[in-house]
Amino acid sequence: MKENKPLISFIITYYNLPVEMLYECIDSILHLSLHPSEREIIVVDDGSDNSPMNELMKYGDDIMYVRQVNGGVSVARNTGIKIAKGDYIQLIDGDDFLLDKPYEQCVDIIRNNPNADIVLFDFTKNAHQSSFNVGATLITSGATFMRNHNLQGSACCCLFRASIKGTLEFTPGICYGEDEEFTPQLLLRAETIYYTTIPAYYYREHHASTIHQKDKKNVLKRLEDNKTVILHLHQMADHLPINDKHALQRRVAQLTMDYLYNIIMLTRSNKMLNEQIEKLHDEGLFPLPKANYSKKYVWFRRLTKSSIGRTILLYTLPFMKQER
Repeated sequence: MKENKPLISFIITYYNLPVEMLYECIDSILHLSLHPSEREIIVVDDGSDNSPMNELMKYGDDIMYVRQVNGGVSVARNTGIKIAKGDYIQLIDGDDFLLDKPYEQCVDIIRNNPNADIVLFDFTKNAHQSSFNVGATLITSGATFMRNHNLQGSACCCLFRASIKGTLEFTPGICYGEDEEFTPQLLLRAETIYYTTIPAYYYREHHASTIHQKDKKNVLKRLEDNKTVILHLHQMADHLPINDKHALQRRVAQLTMDYLYNIIMLTRSNKMLNEQIEKLHDEGLFPLPKANYSKKYVWFRRLTKSSIGRTILLYTLPFMKQER
């Protein structure tokens, strides 16, 4: 007898978080209109100091709990994806959760459109956001979308068909920017994506999260991971068909801009900024390509081309309100 596959596998990665956050995350999935046979919830505990297994017993068969030796979020996600049986995959960080009404719109898209390879949606930092504008949904290929839009790189804002992933995985060892490496490659595999600005994912900002660690060791690791991702995608672009190449080159240019921005914001070091610009130049990544990707990109490109412009950025950006 053929086993029915779930419609969506929800993969929750968890590491040393208050268990109450994990409850919120799981409950947000259970509150969706999906029948139990349509959902699969996999909690991957990435070697937390204290296992939450006993606290999760109340969920019974509604979840699958997997505990592994600590290997980082990339390894944890890969573990969950390998186990998943659903037609579609939704990644969730254990300290975040789904907003039920907005996310139901994304579920409706895959229910009503069997050709959907990916549904891209937005996130919010407002846990109580109940009103939202559904707006127009753009339908296109992943490569076409990337050539014409600025990609929001979070893999958690991407409901994707499991079969399009192929052999693609998150790279172990990358703790910062693993999404930025994975998501563009995933989009290039998609023939049909549905793009909407629905804020369906709640992103929780708190001091324990990896992205908010500001000590020197973590800052240098973050910057090194960012550069590793950029170089990997840059090298990959050279071996792609022309349309995919142009799509990925746009993303590489934007990630390179973000990398220089992060050097300024996290180190405020003129020496490091100039050293890394020289290295990017040697790789063919600097100056940034002349393109009108966004207003921010245009003025940032112009300023980084000269030493005076870079000095202006170093003395002004840290005191400006950071864009999302």
